[in-house]
Amino acid sequence: MKIEKKHRSESFESMMRRFKKGCEKTDVLNEVKKREHFEKPSMTRRISRKMAVKKELRRQTDQRVSRFSS
Repeated sequence: MKIEKKHRSESFESMMRRFKKGCEKTDVLNEVKKREHFEKPSMTRRISRKMAVKKELRRQTDQRVSRFSS
């Protein structure tokens, strides 16, 4: 990600703010964390399966709660 000063009078703080927002938008930090250690494809699938199960259970409990609260 390349950052240059836009204006002559732009301060360092505003340039850093633009840089940080750009990093957040492109999701650079999460990509770096993900690539920090090699993860086998089987582990990736296992983690995604666990997350899907957890998400489904949460959805079902939310559905039960909303059904009985009416």
